[in-house]
Amino acid sequence: MNDEHYMKLALSLARKGRGYTSPNPMVGALIVKDGRIIGKGYHQRCGDNHAEINAINNAREDIAGSTLYVNLEPCCHHGQTPPCTEVIIKNKISRVVIGTIDANPLVSCRGINLLEQNGIEVKSGVLENECRALNEIFFHYMETQTPYVTLKYAQTLDGRIATKTGQSRWISSDKSLRFVHKLRAQHDAILVGINTVLQDNPELTVRRLRGRNPLRVVVDSNLRILERARVLQNMDMAKTLIATTKKQSDPKFKKIAASGAFVLTCRATEKGLVDLKDLFRKLAARNISSILVEGGTRIITSLLKKNLAQRLVVVIAPKILGKGIEAVGDLNIRHLEKAKILSIRKISQSAQDIIVDCRLT
Repeated sequence: MNDEHYMKLALSLARKGRGYTSPNPMVGALIVKDGRIIGKGYHQRCGDNHAEINAINNAREDIAGSTLYVNLEPCCHHGQTPPCTEVIIKNKISRVVIGTIDANPLVSCRGINLLEQNGIEVKSGVLENECRALNEIFFHYMETQTPYVTLKYAQTLDGRIATKTGQSRWISSDKSLRFVHKLRAQHDAILVGINTVLQDNPELTVRRLRGRNPLRVVVDSNLRILERARVLQNMDMAKTLIATTKKQSDPKFKKIAASGAFVLTCRATEKGLVDLKDLFRKLAARNISSILVEGGTRIITSLLKKNLAQRLVVVIAPKILGKGIEAVGDLNIRHLEKAKILSIRKISQSAQDIIVDCRLT
């Protein structure tokens, strides 16, 4: 077996942590000795043991002289858990094969250097593209200090997300709704505009499968949200943050804060709306590494216009509405060569719907 084979197995292990490790990356590890896998593990959730430690603890025989395969450089600093490099050195592992270097400045190449200084052979860059793709959220967050933003919406074949009267439940199939809830569970926060809350009154929780509830973020520049809104309920299950331009002295601010929601004052644009770039910076400072945006049109359009989104997931239902509300408004694009360019990563079928998963380039 070659190094790429074992790295693929490490990646498969890493995926088991999806939706639970944030803001940490998904990491899997294998220990191989004499051509046999003698230990394996993955990072199960933030705050728990790292993958390397779990693999070492699960080993069924002495690991001295073995090879460790891990999709991300082992950490060398004290965080919520001790440094993995210390345990690797202590257990006399002789070779470490790494998928990609850690983007965390506390680790970046330092883990590799420390292992090599202690006589351990290190090979890095094995299936590097696949390893970076798995943790694209983590790498974006570390390298830009801003959250990774996914735009998601369901539309008809003719590009409508609602009828002209605003009705949108349900454009997509029940199976697609389950997919959306899975997507929610994989993000730290879910964001909508106040018009979506006033029109649809969504709960914005994970209900159709098991998974963690993301932070609910409502962009509400003038605090128009109603006290009976579902996002202001069940805050023992899911927290809610209201992003506004209002100050703490505003009576509406105090009233909503009394409901248990966290009200965050953001910088205002020239039009008096929440500056989304400022909001994202503030969310990143609260360890929010990923945001799923579920509308509406104004928010989607603004993010695309300002190049603040990295991923676009569109659920296309085999329906035609004609007149209705469009998913994306005017981007002020007047020439075809200025069109937003998408890189399609995956196209799949969900019941009768088609799901297109893209990256914005």
